[in-house]
Amino acid sequence: MDQQKMPPAVLRLLVIFPNVLSYVLLGGLIIYVTTNYEVLKSTESLKVWLIFIAVLAPAAAFTTYSIFKKIRAGLM
Repeated sequence: MDQQKMPPAVLRLLVIFPNVLSYVLLGGLIIYVTTNYEVLKSTESLKVWLIFIAVLAPAAAFTTYSIFKKIRAGLM
């Protein structure tokens, strides 16, 4: 069976675009928390939003690192 390989440009686009969106989401979360800090603190939901940020930030950074590693290795 002949499997067709995906062109590297399309593969990069399919991998990098969601990573960029995760950084946009992270930026939006940080802006939301900083602008609504007092309200979130008074309703005791600040911890939940900080946990979202604490989980998303390392995940986005690790994904970026793995993308760069794959591009340097010539896999993408």
